[in-house]
Amino acid sequence: MPSHLASLLTFTFIFFLFRRDIREKPNVTGALWIPIIWMVIIGSRPVSVWLNMFGVGVSGGSEDEGSPVDSCFYFAMIAISFYVLRKRQVSLREILQNNGWLAVFFVYCFLAITWSDHPFVSFKRWIKILGHPMVALVLLTEPDPEEAVKRFFKRCAYILLPVSILFIRYYPEWGRFFSEWGMGQNCGITRNKNALGCLCLVFGFFFFWHLLNTLQLQKSKARRDELLLCAGFLCMVAYLFRGLHCGTALMSLLVAMLILVLLGRRFVDRKFIGAYVFAGSIALLAAEATFGLLDYVLDFLGKDPTLTGRTKLWKELLQFDINPLFGTGFESFWTGDRLATLWAAHWWAPTQAHNGYLETYLNLGLVGLFILIAVIVATYRKSRLEFLNNFEWGRFRLSLLAAILLYNWTEAAFKLLNGLWFIFYIIALECPKGRLTSVEPSFRTTDSDEDRELAYAEEETLKWKATTSSVDLKALEIDQTRSARFRRA
Repeated sequence: MPSHLASLLTFTFIFFLFRRDIREKPNVTGALWIPIIWMVIIGSRPVSVWLNMFGVGVSGGSEDEGSPVDSCFYFAMIAISFYVLRKRQVSLREILQNNGWLAVFFVYCFLAITWSDHPFVSFKRWIKILGHPMVALVLLTEPDPEEAVKRFFKRCAYILLPVSILFIRYYPEWGRFFSEWGMGQNCGITRNKNALGCLCLVFGFFFFWHLLNTLQLQKSKARRDELLLCAGFLCMVAYLFRGLHCGTALMSLLVAMLILVLLGRRFVDRKFIGAYVFAGSIALLAAEATFGLLDYVLDFLGKDPTLTGRTKLWKELLQFDINPLFGTGFESFWTGDRLATLWAAHWWAPTQAHNGYLETYLNLGLVGLFILIAVIVATYRKSRLEFLNNFEWGRFRLSLLAAILLYNWTEAAFKLLNGLWFIFYIIALECPKGRLTSVEPSFRTTDSDEDRELAYAEEETLKWKATTSSVDLKALEIDQTRSARFRRA
């Protein structure tokens, strides 16, 4: 098929998906496009790269300074998010009270700028990551946050996954690259295979979760259409994984799916989730000590015992002379002489520790690592409480949190504008709803004519009971008054 025809069919398909989504009249506002645009850009390529790809020559900037075009874009998105939150009258005080450890983490990162080797570079990077919670709050303060989250994941997937397949198959100069080892690898709409693996992890998990929820609905045309949508995008994820060779993302996705299914079993008592987590951790440690479980996992993923040189890199990074308590400063380890030394020692030019926890230690020290762990524990506690009160959304948060934690063991996703880092904020933030009313009645896949008639009948019954109760109370008050008068007489 010619590339131009493939492009036309792909974008027609995307237009059809968006048209279908909008015609369902979801209970969301136009501000939902802010997190969608944010995720599409950080999940694919910076604005400056897109402009250069399409012939608009802009300065790419240096590794440390970045592109001015990109900086303007990120600042504009943060400013727009701030404006939306202010219009919604979101209370900063309530946000800080509900997310204390996240607030401490951001304050500590800001303080860590002062002992950075390049304070101005660190400050600009801190401004960029400030966009994660700001944009996530726009999403979570929608009239119906759960509906908004679903539409957010769907609409991002409508763009990122089909275009990734289009680039890989018909535009290899954009969708494929040769790695440092001379191997051809797929990157799709992103800049490297690990970033594409993140997209497959996030959207593969979402559509699997959405598939399980949709299967529980009554049979209808809307249910059938949603099942076809989920199946189609899961097939896209499987196709991308087949040529991706990203074992970390695949293993994280499989673990998240397993946890999602187990949490839905009847024999699982929701009140003892903490005990299950503890018992599972002990079982994994025992299996590793007894049978060498890690070796089997590495063999399944096609990895060598050094995790493709990661363990050697970790040892080298730990030998650097840094302040163990406070690190080198916010996002400043991979700059200056340290970066030059590492690039001279490794021909593949590493730019991250390939371990999110080690990356945090190098930049923020043991203090920063402790605060990050506190943020993770707080997120787990919020997700567990949500699991007790709102089963589907709670198990979504718990399972996705497990996937993110596992992924960061061999990749550094707790870093700058990583898409998985932004997704973490969506499940970590706890915020009051904005002062919004319903935009318009939301289309529900379970709503049929019979359902609406039943809901109307129930509403009328409740009104009748309320009226009857008020009449009975008035009669009771009259009787009590008469009785009191009779006793006094």
